[in-house]
Amino acid sequence: MYDLAIMWDWMAFAVRWLHVITAIAWIGSSFYFIALDLGLNRDIDGPADGEEWQVHGGGFYHIQKYLVAPAEMPEHLTWFKWESYATWLSGFAMLAVVYWAGAELFLIDPNVMELATWQAIAISAGSLTIGWIVYDALCKSPLGERPTLLMLLLFVLLVVMSWGYTQVFTGRAALLHLGAFTATIMSANVFFIIMPNQRIVVDDLKAGRVPDAKYGKIAKLRSTHNNYLTLPVIFLMLSNHYPLAFATEYNWIIASLVFLMGVTIRHYFNTMHMKNPVPRWTIGATVVLFICNMWLSSVPMMQDEEEEAQALGPVAERFAASSHFADAQDIVLGRCSMCHAREPFWDGIRWAPKGVVLETEADIAGAAREIYLQAGVSHAMPPSNLTYIEPEERAVLRAWYRDAAAQFPGLRLAGG
Repeated sequence: MYDLAIMWDWMAFAVRWLHVITAIAWIGSSFYFIALDLGLNRDIDGPADGEEWQVHGGGFYHIQKYLVAPAEMPEHLTWFKWESYATWLSGFAMLAVVYWAGAELFLIDPNVMELATWQAIAISAGSLTIGWIVYDALCKSPLGERPTLLMLLLFVLLVVMSWGYTQVFTGRAALLHLGAFTATIMSANVFFIIMPNQRIVVDDLKAGRVPDAKYGKIAKLRSTHNNYLTLPVIFLMLSNHYPLAFATEYNWIIASLVFLMGVTIRHYFNTMHMKNPVPRWTIGATVVLFICNMWLSSVPMMQDEEEEAQALGPVAERFAASSHFADAQDIVLGRCSMCHAREPFWDGIRWAPKGVVLETEADIAGAAREIYLQAGVSHAMPPSNLTYIEPEERAVLRAWYRDAAAQFPGLRLAGG
């Protein structure tokens, strides 16, 4: 059953695919309604707060918005909620499949903090819950009447969490968790605040009561927060593919500045949708922040050579104990380490691709599962087979992984 690693990788791919699809649906509808709300023509007569005519797909659409609710409950009402729920649920599933099941490889870094797998998972799950509780308490406090100050405090909370995650997890997991932390707040806004408030309004209409405008005001505040948090969440979810973002000394500052970039970019588009003069300063501010992140990513790591030495983790020890390890190590050092090095010497490469370093025994044994999938089972690595790895060598890499997995069945999923 050594191919369980392949099955698990396909499962991770399927969950990621679902997550991307649902995220497109949620973010797309969110962006659409923000643009619609800001672009409404409010110079109209009647009870509606505004209207807009749109053309799409060969048809015309006449849309009206009511500030609180229409006089009567319409027979057909479309609710926008499942996009949010499905995005969070699929994201949580991906977190469990990739980071919890593969905690030894993706979540825990002994050089950052010595954690047992259950401890890392508990911190991972608990931090998402605590984040929502703190944020919700801030919104329900008197600060809810001071939205600008509330946004500043939310930014401070995100900066603190950005730093905190890097003190516990791997760089890749830290930024991913910051994105999950933020996305949890956004989805919880929909589930616990926006939807219940809308149901209260609907129930009032059905009972013939005049809905209280405060429920719409509260929902609007949470929706605005979601609007400004969307772009940073996307960046953080993509960051695990770019080591210059997650595998640098100042990754937590980079993540913090991305939240400011999200504000400047969204402010630009929000103003444009309002048909007001677009503030050009937001473009300059975004460029400056992006350049700052580029510079931060290139600052040398402030650590001694001695601190770079790695100890073999419990899973890596078992892969290193395989009878095929010596042969596999020679192959990786000869075919892979010229790029996957702390100081790559392949022309044109300045940093190890994806932050994966394959120089020491600990490096190679710790990346056994990825080596197996990328260079043993598939031909993804080396790219275009630039180092001319032979079929026989790929067979050795497969035999190495399968031998260890056969001896230690618990390695089949975590695998490194």
